[in-house]
Amino acid sequence: MQNQNLLNNSEAAAYLGVTEGTLTVWRSCGRYNLPFVKVGRLVRYRLTDLNAFLDSRTQTKTA
Repeated sequence: MQNQNLLNNSEAAAYLGVTEGTLTVWRSCGRYNLPFVKVGRLVRYRLTDLNAFLDSRTQTKTA
């Protein structure tokens, strides 16, 4: 079932190591290209999108 791969705001925030409020701000201002699914008032994040976001933010050097 595909819903097993959908995380709510709280679960996604914990997975990324940020607060729920941070995710809300990112979503509302579009600071990062982090896709989400919206059904009515519900916001869900695909686990694959969260992993892709983390991969895109991975750095190999500081300069």
